[in-house]
Amino acid sequence: MKKLIAVCALLLSQPVMAEKVTLMLDWFVNPDHGPLIVAQQKGLFEAQGLEVEITEPADPSMPPKLVAAGRFDLAVTYQPQLIRDVVEGLPLTRISTLIATPLNTLMVLDGKGYNSVADLKGKKIGFPFDGGLVDATVGTMLRNNGLTIDDVEMVNVGWSLSASLASGKVDAIYGAYRNFEMHQLSMEGFKGKAFYIEEEGVPPYDELVVVANSNKLDRDMIARFNRAVELATQYTVNHPQEAWELFKSYDDGNKLDTELNRNAWKDTLVRFALRPQAADLARYDNYAKFLHDQKVISKLPKAADYIVQ
Repeated sequence: MKKLIAVCALLLSQPVMAEKVTLMLDWFVNPDHGPLIVAQQKGLFEAQGLEVEITEPADPSMPPKLVAAGRFDLAVTYQPQLIRDVVEGLPLTRISTLIATPLNTLMVLDGKGYNSVADLKGKKIGFPFDGGLVDATVGTMLRNNGLTIDDVEMVNVGWSLSASLASGKVDAIYGAYRNFEMHQLSMEGFKGKAFYIEEEGVPPYDELVVVANSNKLDRDMIARFNRAVELATQYTVNHPQEAWELFKSYDDGNKLDTELNRNAWKDTLVRFALRPQAADLARYDNYAKFLHDQKVISKLPKAADYIVQ
């Protein structure tokens, strides 16, 4: 009996190996990823028995594809992209939300006489790459103001959104994030003005979500991951300055401690999902219907089939 007790004591004294989880972001680390980085830096993943390896993508279109292929456990993506991926047959399941509102806007320079979207008739609108979804969103905003997509000139400017607007190459830009591009313009001496897509006829959606491979869901790991993210979000909202210090400490070279990130951090706080695992299925279905009506997707998926709650 004494030997058995000694063996048990020895086993209990051994450190428990953390479960390794690989997570690929949608883009380079920025304030949109605040809860993930705070959870990492504050040891909240570790407290849940997880060792989360966070990776930035070389190609922002790849993270969900790599999860679908089994190369990564989790990835950050966008609700509109997730719905399209699901319709195309990728085995993806949404497990949590980071940013619970759209960030995209249709942005103009203030003081140029653009008091509504209707004032863009005959003007040039710059956009970054993704034509199908862009046409559906911008087209809806225009129709909401008595115009059509044929009443404007759409110009693919890649990722040079702010520069294209500031230089006068285009009169407006779509795809400008309300928490970033406004500050980029201000830093260059320009004042932006945003038309918010959810106020112009486009159904609201979650901007940033986390997905897993639906063929091998680890629900216990997911629950622990979401608990860590929820605690990190609570801490960030309650202690924004302390959370910022944790966020910028993620990069030893202080590359995250920039004027743009400091300004964006403040604007992003109100966008974080306070209940990361929770999802409004009707809201997801409503946005999917929008994509289907706009012929962005060929069939209508059911949110209950690709969402973990």
